[in-house]
Amino acid sequence: MNQTIAIKATSVGKKIIVELDANRLERLASYLGFYGADFLKSVDRAERDYKAGRVRAVASLSELRRKK
Repeated sequence: MNQTIAIKATSVGKKIIVELDANRLERLASYLGFYGADFLKSVDRAERDYKAGRVRAVASLSELRRKK
């Protein structure tokens, strides 16, 4: 029998390990809209920004809400 997904708890904090094969990952990404035109355009913009050096390091996503 082929396993669809394997989830393993770790001994480090609240971390878990999720394993699935590439075909299942692609199907999940498709269901979540990762192959949609808008998403792919945003990935292209992000890659251009990264290459141009328009990035900054953050320790938490909440830092993105802070006013400058």
